[in-house]
Amino acid sequence: VEFAGIFHGYGAHVDLCIRKDKFLRGFDSDVVAHLDDQMTKQGVNIRRETQVKAVRPIEGKEGWFHADLTTGETVETDLIMAAIGRAPKLDGLGLDKVGVELCPRGFIKVDRYQQTNVESIYALGDCTDTLQLTPVALAEGHCFADTQYGGMERFADLEDVATAVFSHPNIGTVGLTEDQAVAKYGKVKVFKSEFRPLKHTMTSSTERSIMKILVDSKTDRVVGMHMCGAHAGEMMQGFAAAIKMKITKKDLDSVVGIHPTSAEEFVTMRSVAYETGSD
Repeated sequence: VEFAGIFHGYGAHVDLCIRKDKFLRGFDSDVVAHLDDQMTKQGVNIRRETQVKAVRPIEGKEGWFHADLTTGETVETDLIMAAIGRAPKLDGLGLDKVGVELCPRGFIKVDRYQQTNVESIYALGDCTDTLQLTPVALAEGHCFADTQYGGMERFADLEDVATAVFSHPNIGTVGLTEDQAVAKYGKVKVFKSEFRPLKHTMTSSTERSIMKILVDSKTDRVVGMHMCGAHAGEMMQGFAAAIKMKITKKDLDSVVGIHPTSAEEFVTMRSVAYETGSD
């Protein structure tokens, strides 16, 4: 979805083929649905439950191809980008010879101190079955160095790690999705706001933003914050610190907002949109 936004922004007609009916599985369903809607309105053609099964050069039209889809359709295109995911580059390291255990998906299995089942071998970053994020690898490396060489035993705390999707508009998220929150805490209060940012009221842009706060009904603790809109990643980094400190909704409500910003919406949502789950 990130590159779909980039190519579309440069003026290309974009067909985005996704294997399922929705993209970005693992993110909160409301922000994913909002991004889907915004991208569609921008003109990105999202082809659901569709894959490219063959690519053929077009005779007499150099640099152009026919992409045959699993739906039976054929698309004429001059550029095809396949997002196939990542696999750890472990071939030739001899891990099998020393007995390093791998996860079912082929990643190196480690404990929270990055140690493998072989006492003298450690691994960190994307070759392990961890969050595939650059800051996570940096944190793991720093913790490893402190533990092994700095006399300060610690490990990377990967609970409530904030992340962003640099789509257009952006997604920023920290904590649990609504489904995860209900599964963990039972009853959850949902606060939600969908609006047109103030700056767009003076332009022809119809882009809208959505913000969502998830609160454990029993303790009032904020357990998830999600956004789809401009600068979502920038905003979420600050709120991630608050969630890490176990902020409550009452704490959040006590904050005076900065006006005029979109971020102030997070501290001015007072009405519960709905309560879901059960005790």
